[in-house]
Amino acid sequence: MNCPQDWPEPIIRVQSLSDSGVAVIPSRYIKPSTDRPERCSSDDTNIPVIDVGDMFNGDHTLRRNCPAVEEIKEACREWGFFQVVNHGVMPELMDEARQLWREFFHQPMELKQLYANSPKTYEGYGSRLGVEKGAILDWSDYYFLHYRPSSLKDHNKWPSEPLLLREVIEEYGKQVVELAGKLMKVLSINLGLEEEFLQNAFGGDQIGACLRVNFYPKCPQPDLTLGLSSHSDPGGMTFLLPDHDVPGLQVRKDHKWITVKPARHAIIVNIGDQIQVISNAIYKSVEHRVMVNSLQERVSLAFFYNPKSDIPIQPAPELVTPETPALYPGMTFDQYRLYIRMMGPRGKSQVESLKSPR
Repeated sequence: MNCPQDWPEPIIRVQSLSDSGVAVIPSRYIKPSTDRPERCSSDDTNIPVIDVGDMFNGDHTLRRNCPAVEEIKEACREWGFFQVVNHGVMPELMDEARQLWREFFHQPMELKQLYANSPKTYEGYGSRLGVEKGAILDWSDYYFLHYRPSSLKDHNKWPSEPLLLREVIEEYGKQVVELAGKLMKVLSINLGLEEEFLQNAFGGDQIGACLRVNFYPKCPQPDLTLGLSSHSDPGGMTFLLPDHDVPGLQVRKDHKWITVKPARHAIIVNIGDQIQVISNAIYKSVEHRVMVNSLQERVSLAFFYNPKSDIPIQPAPELVTPETPALYPGMTFDQYRLYIRMMGPRGKSQVESLKSPR
């Protein structure tokens, strides 16, 4: 299975559709009735909010007796999603990063088109995931870029305008990678593994990291479509900088969709499929999706912390016993993510299809 060089149909920018003032969305964006969003009642249910400010000492050693360590363990087992506050990423940097990307999407189309992407790498300005001809599309545009390894990072493929964008995203990525390294230690010890186990399984310093900036334009018929279809993230761990002013992210729990209420300057963390595999399903990636609305656009930044692309990922030997045999075969992340690049987001069908027969 190889990714094609180009999209199967001409690309239509969703922002252009929205700006044109259409009152009815094209049929290509209308979801089957079973997949359409449900507007939740005023339920107070929310994913856990965890203060990680005291979790590490000044020399970066983990304080294992810190309450946040146990809270993260519980959140990984019960939710697969949680928010962290006092996480070390500067609040002003978060606000500036979000605002600069909003400005990028409001630039003239000819400037954005200079960075138009292809399905081969997805890097650049895009409007669809998956290459199936005739597929039902999501109501969103995005920008995808590589941050790690350095051999893939190319600032020339990052937008040159707004002027500060490259500099701000470079620093934002640096601070999120540092946060990710800390949480990998916490997840490792909570699984009963050595502190560096997950980081080493991901390739040590050779991890992969990339950023997808999501732009969800206003939609005249938000009850018929989604900004991003239901899926679990194929990578290791995701760090989402949400749009605090406009809710939209929904997480599936106990067969219900919970609308996430972001805490101020929190980063939303979720477990990806690769950690589900390494943990032998002790930790599970969780389906999530994004709603759109008719009144306000949304911007969010999803930073993906992934294994080195050519390392086989498989259940940790320490977690495999006669009572808990390995659920998944070994597979490199390159092999794994090709599925979603070809097929687009499809619930948890990918990781579940890999399970060994019991």
